Amino acid sequence: MAVGMAVAMKMVDDTEGPASGRPIDLVHLSRHSLGNRELEQEILRLFVRQSALYLERLKVATTARARAEAAHTIKGSAKGIGAWRVARLAEAVENPPAADYAMAIELMGDLEAAVAEANAYIDAIID
Repeated sequence: MAVGMAVAMKMVDDTEGPASGRPIDLVHLSRHSLGNRELEQEILRLFVRQSALYLERLKVATTARARAEAAHTIKGSAKGIGAWRVARLAEAVENPPAADYAMAIELMGDLEAAVAEANAYIDAIID
């Protein structure tokens, strides 16, 4: 399990993503919204709603497939807005090394914290 955890932690290494250290890469988001501020805010609001819904689904999942599907949805949403840490953690939960689902469950707490940080940041920047 120690090797698996090391692999998973490499997957969530924070050296990739925005250099700003912010939980959301606003340059990435702006590029995808063509600079449309109203669209950006709507996308961010959608992420907040969707991340809460799928985190709850992740918590109550009773099968590996249900966990993977919820984590996959969070990962896709996070990549769309440039929430790179959230995306990497969701990917680690979705695809634990050697199907180590116990480790995936451990990483769920980190994922929940990263989503909370991203959502707090979104709340702070949306008017």
